[in-house]
Amino acid sequence: MMFASKLATGAVSALLLAAALSAPASAGSCVRAGGEGSNVLPDVAKFMANAALANSISALGMKAKGPIATSCKTNLLLTTCVSRQRACK
Repeated sequence: MMFASKLATGAVSALLLAAALSAPASAGSCVRAGGEGSNVLPDVAKFMANAALANSISALGMKAKGPIATSCKTNLLLTTCVSRQRACK
């Protein structure tokens, strides 16, 4: 369980960094923000992905627009979900 938590934290950090590096230059710009979460329980993985998405949008100082698109994959032990949503200044 500790490994999954560290993995999720690392993935969230990587996505936040990628989102920050691709931040728009003009005030009216939009980006497709993302967040990732992993856990043994699929519902928790989805919750973590959505929380990471909200954090990345907040870190960019943007507002979420439109629906959240979430995809999940389960391997032998962990479920990993990625949530994406449009975000604008």
